[in-house]
Amino acid sequence: MKKFLATLTLLGLPVGAVFAQSGRAQTTPAPATPPAVTQTSGGADAPSGYDKIWDRFTRWYDDSSNPVVQRVLFSGRFQHEFAAVDADQGDLDEWNTRRLRLGPRITLFRTFTLHGEVELNPQEKDPLYVRFTDLYLQWSRSGRLAVTVGKHSIPFTMDGATSSKDLLTIDRSSLSNNIWFPQEYLPGVSVSGRAAPWVYRAGVYSPGRANREFGEFSGGAATLAVVGYDFANALAVKEALLSGNYVHQNADPDNTFSRQLEHIASINFRVEADRWGMRTDVSRASGYLGQSDLWGVMAMPFVNVTRKFQTVGRYTYLASGDPNGVQLATYENRVVRGRGDRYNEMYLGANYFFYGHKLKLQSGLQFADMNDRANDGGAYSGLSWTTGLRVSW
Repeated sequence: MKKFLATLTLLGLPVGAVFAQSGRAQTTPAPATPPAVTQTSGGADAPSGYDKIWDRFTRWYDDSSNPVVQRVLFSGRFQHEFAAVDADQGDLDEWNTRRLRLGPRITLFRTFTLHGEVELNPQEKDPLYVRFTDLYLQWSRSGRLAVTVGKHSIPFTMDGATSSKDLLTIDRSSLSNNIWFPQEYLPGVSVSGRAAPWVYRAGVYSPGRANREFGEFSGGAATLAVVGYDFANALAVKEALLSGNYVHQNADPDNTFSRQLEHIASINFRVEADRWGMRTDVSRASGYLGQSDLWGVMAMPFVNVTRKFQTVGRYTYLASGDPNGVQLATYENRVVRGRGDRYNEMYLGANYFFYGHKLKLQSGLQFADMNDRANDGGAYSGLSWTTGLRVSW
């Protein structure tokens, strides 16, 4: 515990210094009601320094007069972090390159987008190449309809439908890590769009035996349906999106791109005003081939303290009908490999946005407790701290 607290103190000092320096640098009084934390690139009046740097780095080609190729962008993300765990069952501390992905996004014939990204692991010589995440062709004339074919994300549950670039907590909740498909990217066909205030998505995916590219198409099929309605105007807020997600998956032992869950239902609500917001998730899933049924709830309030500084809290509860149905999160799982049946978690974190979600520091303390009524190595109780840099383009 002393080692953990000492590490937390020493590594927390630079982050605190950044926040303090930001406060001292403010020479004009803050408005009485500061607007929300900037989620996108710089201001509308003139390009910022970050705008110019990102544009030069990512915009490889841009010519609207070319009838074939209009634009080539370089896309990707780099996420590096330090994690420390102090649990009754053991300790852990490590630096980790959590995600490194990169690839081109090409606009063709004005209505097509060809996007490919590979995931790399610079911490290991073999394999450096981990997998293709995205490799798809998308057609769209407007935001009302997009048709996507190839390997792309299957977004459901609150955190599962949020890109790792845009997470408010440094990692996804255990609800999503258990009920969603953490591989995230599956080969398939989907249609999606927004006709305000409605949003929708429907897709059919192949969750069969996984490999580093498209898989072997040897399992069943997974179908996804999402319908949402934005109550923002009625509630006089920036966003108030209520969404229902449903996934059906054919029970097949070859479905290794996914979890062994046959039916999944999830109700999500995300509301955001200028100064505050809340995200919630209530999900239930029925398992197969030994995986117990699961249900869970998650609530995540946040406060935009300034334009750049945000605080976040989260509570997660997850339970399985039978023993050994719940898995622990990434770093907790490295301390305790077993499974349990009832999981409680409380998270308190802070985010500092240098350039919206494209360049930010995130830090979070998490207390978690796992009950294991089978008493076969899945019990866990501990405190963890993760802090990291998130860069995306």
